[in-house]
Amino acid sequence: MGASFWLILVVVNDVAAFMPPQQSSPCEVVQMDVFCNDKNLRSIPDKLPPGIKKLDLSRNLLQNLTQEVLAVYTSVHHLNLHSNKINFIQPGIFKTLTNLQVLDLSRNNLDAFAALKKDVGRLTSVESLDLSDNGLYTGMSDYFLRDAPALMNLSLDGNSLTKIDKSTFAGSSALKKINLHNNVILEIKEGAFESLSNLSELDLSMNSITCITDFNLSQLKLLNLSKNSLELFQAIDIDTEYELLYLDLRENKIPYFPVLPKMNRLMYLDLSRNRLRGVNISDTAEESSFKDQDGLSKSISQQDLSQLLYLDMSFNQIRSLPSFFFDRMMLLETLNISNNCLETFSVGHETPLNSLKTLDLSFNAMQNLSFEHNTLLSLESLYLQGNYLSSLDSSIFSRLPHIRELHLQQNYLTICESQPQVSHGCVSFSSMPTLQYLSLSVNSLEVVPQYAFYGSPLQVLDLAGNPGISIHKYAFWGLETSLTLLTLKENHLQSLNTDLSVLINLRFVDLSINRLTSLPLLNKDSSIEFLNLRNNSLVTLEYNTVVVLEGTLKTLYVSSNPLSCCSNPRFLNMVQASNVKIPDLASVTCLDSKNVEINIANVLQDHCKTLDSKSLNILIVVVTSVGLIVVLVVAFKLCHMKRRRHSSSFKA
Repeated sequence: MGASFWLILVVVNDVAAFMPPQQSSPCEVVQMDVFCNDKNLRSIPDKLPPGIKKLDLSRNLLQNLTQEVLAVYTSVHHLNLHSNKINFIQPGIFKTLTNLQVLDLSRNNLDAFAALKKDVGRLTSVESLDLSDNGLYTGMSDYFLRDAPALMNLSLDGNSLTKIDKSTFAGSSALKKINLHNNVILEIKEGAFESLSNLSELDLSMNSITCITDFNLSQLKLLNLSKNSLELFQAIDIDTEYELLYLDLRENKIPYFPVLPKMNRLMYLDLSRNRLRGVNISDTAEESSFKDQDGLSKSISQQDLSQLLYLDMSFNQIRSLPSFFFDRMMLLETLNISNNCLETFSVGHETPLNSLKTLDLSFNAMQNLSFEHNTLLSLESLYLQGNYLSSLDSSIFSRLPHIRELHLQQNYLTICESQPQVSHGCVSFSSMPTLQYLSLSVNSLEVVPQYAFYGSPLQVLDLAGNPGISIHKYAFWGLETSLTLLTLKENHLQSLNTDLSVLINLRFVDLSINRLTSLPLLNKDSSIEFLNLRNNSLVTLEYNTVVVLEGTLKTLYVSSNPLSCCSNPRFLNMVQASNVKIPDLASVTCLDSKNVEINIANVLQDHCKTLDSKSLNILIVVVTSVGLIVVLVVAFKLCHMKRRRHSSSFKA
């Protein structure tokens, strides 16, 4: 029996020796999903688990798609062939893949297949198809779209299409979303999209379209025409209600306000970076249009903007805006007119803009600004930086009941005291219970008076870039528990009189680029975590101040100061103990006892020996010599006095 067992074992081993070794799949299987990406595969693996739902073959070296292997995986719902080298697809290959819903063929060489002028065949159930970055020219996409009855989402991004014909999407009538971004489209034939009754999103951005004269896609909800060469956008004059919600016309060459559908639901309109000179909708001169208010008002009234929430007209050439332009924008929440040529802006009772939350008027040429009472009742963020504002109504901002942010840098404003008896063109920032952020940097401020922000719970206060500014000792009173960030850089400050210790929640302090010779003392209640002291005149840091900072400080900038290596032992220890992050440590130097500049991280005890042995010997000699001289002088005087007494007694 033992001999028989060994005989069977030998036979089994011999048979196994002639059988080819079983090859393991290079792919990773996670439940019903198979990931074969980034494997340098030149063919589709033929021994994958049955019933798989997703097959990822992206970033491989596949060139040909043939039915003999792919047809096996009829259960696949999602097939990713992104970033291969596919230049041939066997016609009809996807017909049998009746469960395939998502097909990604982006970043391949499908232009070579399209050049054969053969249809890819029926895409039976494909709902999403990505053909982006395939070098496809005009007409080539037709070979993939001619029989795609279920297709809803199509991307042709990054190809070389120059024209959209009426036949382009004829075989894909179920389309809802088309992405034609980054092509070279010059022409859209009439009726190219009209057969697509379900189309709701159309991206034509970054092309070469020059005009849209008869826009009539009433079913669209999103239209992106940004980064073209548009000089005109005009909807067809019909009474049909349009579904359009989002219209992006930024970065074009539009000189006049677009002619929108009379009836629409538009919520988002971006006209930034065009050539708008005003908000007229014809070639009538802007100035004359404003004089003829009735005529312009009639034109504007044709624009249905009653549902508009967001309007961006930044980076244009707008010089003025008629108040009635906003008459029908009762729901507007965001208005951006920054980087234009506005000289004045006012909000009155006729159009109070009481839904507006963000108003950006920055970088214009404004000298006049006015908000009447009971206007802008919802405004939270106001951007006015980069204008010429100097003389404003002192309570202009106090009338904004929900204001949280005021960006007023790069103007010429003056700060009022908490309760000014007489207003001399100053602006009050006190008693504003919702104000959290205030920037007054680069305003040529001369004084920050006492109680300037009392009653306004500021968290961020920026007073940088006001050289020669004088900050009153009680300037920050009222901010003890609210202020967390304070910027006073580039102010030429030689000292800081105000007590930062009372600001118990202050965490970020920037005192860089000043002339400070010392820091204000801090008490144990300090919470400072970030401190910037670069470019000052600091020689020493107070021992007690350093002790307080050691307990809270996380980041410190201190380069470009004439620090002493030997007068800051506690500070030196803090730096070298690495408890505090010092990003500019490589540039932080100090002077040792011999006035030699060294990096503060390399300071040793020997660098701070005030006297060496040679110096001590010299000192002893000097002290001894001085002592002998003193003794000789005293002896000489005593002797001289004794001789005088002796001489006087002899004469007597």
